[in-house]
Amino acid sequence: MNLSGVYPALTTPFAADGSVSLTDLKYNIERYNSTGLAGYTVLGSTGESVLLSQAEMDGVLATVKETAGQGKRLIAGTGAESTVETIERTKRAAESGYHLALVKTPHYYKPAYKPDVLIAHYRRVADASPIPVLLYSVPIFTGITLEAPEVAVLSEHPNIVGIKESSGHVMRVAEMVAETSSDFQVLTGSAPTLLAGLTVGAKGAILALASGLPEKCVELFELALAGHIEKARTLQTALLKISKVVGSEHAIAGVKFVMDQRGYRGGIPRLPLVPISQAYQQRILESLARVEPIAARA
Repeated sequence: MNLSGVYPALTTPFAADGSVSLTDLKYNIERYNSTGLAGYTVLGSTGESVLLSQAEMDGVLATVKETAGQGKRLIAGTGAESTVETIERTKRAAESGYHLALVKTPHYYKPAYKPDVLIAHYRRVADASPIPVLLYSVPIFTGITLEAPEVAVLSEHPNIVGIKESSGHVMRVAEMVAETSSDFQVLTGSAPTLLAGLTVGAKGAILALASGLPEKCVELFELALAGHIEKARTLQTALLKISKVVGSEHAIAGVKFVMDQRGYRGGIPRLPLVPISQAYQQRILESLARVEPIAARA
């Protein structure tokens, strides 16, 4: 399975009463279908998956599957704290028609999660999974980092096909590429280092920013792929600046605000997360204007 391309880390829209708005989610997917996005990643960190009930997660899975355009690859976040629950979620995603499972590291019992424990966890999940598995390292949220040596070991499993590496450290991406075979695909989860990640061998990206600026993220990927490095650098600099503003402590609310400005249905996050302040909104608007005039909405 070729995972080359850009995948948005989809947000989850909420209605005024706080419930998940599948209508708004469907609206967003219908609009994304007309872009060059390679597919969709649901129930990840940006999707506020840890704040959703199982029934809500099932609704999101079904809505995206039903609405996704033909040829779009579908990735479902299925990681949970226990191996058993992770396997159950992964099987549920497979039954829903998803192509890959994105499995974040368990993290609550941090002192216990040494490399050998994580390796055993992922092997059991991959053994039981009906669909290929993508490792997911997102230390900003979990405090657990998958390093190149354990990724290299896990890459030997026939059902573990790649990793979303979201630390933002290009050297870590380079090490993973160097220590795994060409069949193992490294996807970066960092918009500010997208160009650098592609340069050292990443095959694509799963990006929160692509939920609000899908065309620009795809454009950067395609410029890099075509070897138009100077143009790619110029666009990367612009995306870096807005990523720096959006990707602060209110990253999910910031991404949703960008979506609102571009005609998507972002809305507010679910409590205990809170919307961004007016002052912070202004900072995002100023950064967004440098990437693309707000009047020229998608």
